[in-house]
Amino acid sequence: MSEAQIATPVIADLLSEKIRSRTARVGVVGLGYVGLPLAVEFARAGFDVTGIDVSEGKTERLNLGDSYVGDVPSSTLRPLVESGKLRGTTDFSVIRELDTINICVPTPLRKTKDPDMSFIVSACQEIAQHFHPGLLVILESTTYPGTTDDLVLPMLAKSGLKVGQDFFLCFSPERVDPGNPNFQTINIPKVVGGCTAACTEIGRLFYSQALEHVVPVSSTQVAEMVKLLENTFRMINIGLANEIALMCDRMGINVWEVIDAAATKPFGFMPFYPGPGLGGHCIPIDPFYLSWKTKQAGIEARFIELAGYINGQMPHFVLSKVQNALNDVGKPIKGSRVHVMGVAYKRNIEDVRESPALDLLLLLQQRGATISFSDPHVPSLKLDGLDLTAQPEEAAEWADCVVIVTDHAAFDYPALVKRAPLIVDTRNALKGFASQNIVRL
Repeated sequence: MSEAQIATPVIADLLSEKIRSRTARVGVVGLGYVGLPLAVEFARAGFDVTGIDVSEGKTERLNLGDSYVGDVPSSTLRPLVESGKLRGTTDFSVIRELDTINICVPTPLRKTKDPDMSFIVSACQEIAQHFHPGLLVILESTTYPGTTDDLVLPMLAKSGLKVGQDFFLCFSPERVDPGNPNFQTINIPKVVGGCTAACTEIGRLFYSQALEHVVPVSSTQVAEMVKLLENTFRMINIGLANEIALMCDRMGINVWEVIDAAATKPFGFMPFYPGPGLGGHCIPIDPFYLSWKTKQAGIEARFIELAGYINGQMPHFVLSKVQNALNDVGKPIKGSRVHVMGVAYKRNIEDVRESPALDLLLLLQQRGATISFSDPHVPSLKLDGLDLTAQPEEAAEWADCVVIVTDHAAFDYPALVKRAPLIVDTRNALKGFASQNIVRL
């Protein structure tokens, strides 16, 4: 038996025993809305966790026990920091002391809608500098199928170590839904696929120590495709709901009543709802990773491209609703005061990434409207050099038109209906209100 064959089970067994005994030293690269909650769960499970981020602001706040992520209360974070179970650093050399590393860095799209892998590449370059035998590396950043095997693995394999024997590499898609009170990191089923069967098993073992349910799959490509299917499913069905809304608007039909009635069918139908456009870190972006990858294979992703076009047109549709609503009361959009209620990309959170409210505000400004906004979670906005500060809800009283873009639970909707002279409701937030001043999507 060769030396390599003897060494293989020893390295895997040693790492597995560290994981089972919770003596494995856990590292998380990227301390945003995915990385910080993950680090917290492993610290709560008894592991010593080191969070690594290039942002000194994030690591300093973490080390103070001061949370900057909505789903992680400071009351949960602070005891873990004070007990020494969780700490933050900008120094990647700590990787030499770690047994596991989860990569949770951003994967945005370029303006040309092709994937920007620079954050993953940068993280892997740092890891490679401090690489050592017995390390488990798991990529969680959403990306196209083949990234783990074709991009990450070659960077780590330059060390001369062999995957599945000397080190272990997996992909596990993040499924975080910010602001969801029912499903968070600990109880969202965790899909994991490794470069080898040994990688998958160690990845499964690792996650099962801190999370409630782990779903192993046969490869990294399957795991990568899982996340893209999930979000492409949502994007396309929201696109369909938006197209139905456009049709119903032309025919004078209440689309919200149509969807509610259709949703009474106990099988074969799942309700999706129209809105002012898509926002957030996943749904407007992830499907285009799949579209880009399929183009490399000579396949045209027609559903994705069409749904992307329809969803991208919704802020323009809302603009037309505002313009028509103002026209009906004898006012031009130019010079009118338009107040937007909610600028976060979804209700009850502070995240404005890809929010359709940003597109709508810019469109309104381009048409000559005087714009303002209220949002209990977003104190200020910067839009192409324009600085806006959140106004109290009472500001709606002095607007010519109010547009509900994000239906935060904190808004006082009965007072808004009484206060605002004209309301365009893009979220059906005013369902049940009967008033002549309400225009629905």
